[in-house]
Amino acid sequence: MIRELIRREAKRVYPEVVRLRREIHMRPELGMETFGTADLVVSALRKAGVQVEKAAGGAGAVALVKGAKPGRCVGLRADMDALPIEEENDVPYRSKVRGVMHACGHDAHTAMLVGVGIVLNSLREHLSGAVKLIFQPGEEVGKGALAMIEDGVMDDPKVEMIFAQHVWTELELGRIGVRKGACMANMDEVRIEIEGVGGHGAYPHLTRDPIVAAAYLITQLQTVVSRTVSPLESAVVSICRVQGGTTFNVIPSKVELQGTLRSLDEEVRERVIERIKAILRGIEAGMEVRCRFECRRGSPVVYNDPELTELVREVGEEVLGEGSVEEVEPTMGGEDFAFYLQHAPGTFYRLGIKAEGFEDKKIHSPNFDLPEEAMRIGVEVMANLAFRATSA
Repeated sequence: MIRELIRREAKRVYPEVVRLRREIHMRPELGMETFGTADLVVSALRKAGVQVEKAAGGAGAVALVKGAKPGRCVGLRADMDALPIEEENDVPYRSKVRGVMHACGHDAHTAMLVGVGIVLNSLREHLSGAVKLIFQPGEEVGKGALAMIEDGVMDDPKVEMIFAQHVWTELELGRIGVRKGACMANMDEVRIEIEGVGGHGAYPHLTRDPIVAAAYLITQLQTVVSRTVSPLESAVVSICRVQGGTTFNVIPSKVELQGTLRSLDEEVRERVIERIKAILRGIEAGMEVRCRFECRRGSPVVYNDPELTELVREVGEEVLGEGSVEEVEPTMGGEDFAFYLQHAPGTFYRLGIKAEGFEDKKIHSPNFDLPEEAMRIGVEVMANLAFRATSA
């Protein structure tokens, strides 16, 4: 019975979800500056009678739908920030902000969660417990989840479990992707400074060349994963920026390197860091330079609770049909949803958006877009999940 009521309400709210997503898409905002997007969320929810307040200094929002029956408090999270990409799509809702667009589906995540809130509020006499709707800024910069948590979003009432969905171009429309355990990698920034002795390029024997040391270091780092991490485990060490020197005939005194470290296991993470430090010590001794190393810890591994992931599978197949939920591989991308999982168990699942006409519209690309029908499916699945989880 409740599934049919949710399906009816999801269809009713679908036009509003589409309208809201298009409006957000036309006015994208970056990082921790999603003030206008938060205003749109608050306005839409208050219009529907949902209790909602601003959070994270006004760049986020949190809403609460209380059921008529006792039960658990379940958190549902959507991210709201865009990316610094110039949109290439020729659509009526194309971004109106130069150099900024929603290229990762966060506009759809936000609109869907608003739709879920409206659906749950209209059916609250059937709902157990409470559902907390978390609209966060700054996922792309890794700061939004922590800002929301510091604002107390996981407390009063205390969130007992939390879920998030993300549109996924590798999954067919009408399908859900789940993964038990490690789902997404930790996301660390690596900074290395090599200091030597600069001088004239014609007299390299009088220098301690940091460029040669940097080149040797980059080569050595290629062995970190292949000779430190088991083939049955996963890790990535990528140097993505090298900066040193100002002209063609002067050996600089300093070279800076910057990159990323990813893994799916905390022990592997620490092992890789220690191996990098050991390589740097060897370069210092062998090339008579000084190396400074810094690892800026970002979001940890996204670890999906097995039981709650199974719940998503059950709900997905109930709503979309048997065989509509598939196991997906973990990715080395990062997600600050992991910070919520340090406070409550939860799971992060994928919503399929691969459809005819959208095959080449990849995430983080200037032509990213999605079939709007996916949002009706996303609202229906997440609303059903909330009903099941609050009464579990």
